Amino acid sequence: MSRAPIPAAPAVAYRDDKRHWWWLPLFVAISPVLGIALTASTGQAAWLWLTPLLWYLVLPIADALVGRDRRNPPDAVVPTLESDRYYKFLVYASVPLFYVTWIVAAWALATQHYDWIGYLGVSLAVALTNGLALVVGHEIGHKTNRFEKRLAQIVLAVPAYGHFSAEHNRGHHKDVATPDDPASSRFGESLYAFVLREIPGALGRAWHDERQRLARSGKGPWSLSNELLQSFAITAVLYGGALAVWGAVLLPFLLISTFWGWQFLSTSNYIEHYGLLRQRLPDGRFERCRPEHSWNADHVISNLMLYHLQRHSDHHARPTRCYQVLRSDRAPELPSGYPLCFTLAYFPPLWRAVMDPRVLAVYGGDVTRVNIQPSKRARILARYGAGQPGAAGG
Repeated sequence: MSRAPIPAAPAVAYRDDKRHWWWLPLFVAISPVLGIALTASTGQAAWLWLTPLLWYLVLPIADALVGRDRRNPPDAVVPTLESDRYYKFLVYASVPLFYVTWIVAAWALATQHYDWIGYLGVSLAVALTNGLALVVGHEIGHKTNRFEKRLAQIVLAVPAYGHFSAEHNRGHHKDVATPDDPASSRFGESLYAFVLREIPGALGRAWHDERQRLARSGKGPWSLSNELLQSFAITAVLYGGALAVWGAVLLPFLLISTFWGWQFLSTSNYIEHYGLLRQRLPDGRFERCRPEHSWNADHVISNLMLYHLQRHSDHHARPTRCYQVLRSDRAPELPSGYPLCFTLAYFPPLWRAVMDPRVLAVYGGDVTRVNIQPSKRARILARYGAGQPGAAGG
């Protein structure tokens, strides 16, 4: 007896409503050049502050007005979206723009005779585009093909953070939301204490991991195969060439744009896992990373600017997943997108007033399950009625 054929599953209809808005990061990448051009044409030096005003003022307002988007692409369309070259093209196209922005800014500061306020505005603008370059390096540095790994090295050379991919991929993703991770912030830890712990900790871990990788191939750490040194060499050519051409007038620019760009990454790390802790299992290992070990922010506008970086929990669950298909899930939510949360983090009492109750809510008020700053542990446990130091929690 013949069986009736099983009808094919109906095609899943899905349209990426944000498809034609993913070019916005390219505008941000080149926005300091736009500010320089507008200043030259209008004579108004206020345009040199275009990028900082965009990040710290316009984007928080836009996030509040447009709100959140928790829609996810159906699983059935994820392979199609990930294979769509349009999304990759946008990321790839941003890489040369970071170099154009950096070089044009260096030229302008050396030749246009801005006052110190204008000089600072351009330097901070490039620092923020350097931060976006780190976001791009984060996106493509997780991919498995050699071309994208090399492209990540190239883009990370602009903010002089060539060790990021090695540290982030082999260190942070393994130790995230544990006391062992220098890139996971602790309950009660200020942004400034975190930066002093995270930046040297990340560099040290990256160098250690790269040295071990090279040793497995019988090579020393100063080999030409060292991926950290390859990226730092590009940085040396870029920065050294600018100094050779335009001179010491660029030294403040190099310091401000580089270190404030590093701050962009450190502040992102700070807000992404603040106070969250993977619990220890009976065998002494930490539990598997789950959505509740990352803070998400499903705000439409800042997510467009940051390639869905704010859907951070899905990124940790699926590190190679492309930005356009990252999903909103059951992760705890930040009060706003990253731009406003950056400003909150700059003022530790304000940050703690907003975020500490949210951390405690994740753990049902049980502070002993929180990743606590060791130097403040006794005070925090006493404040929240958790008894004597020695309970679990960092």
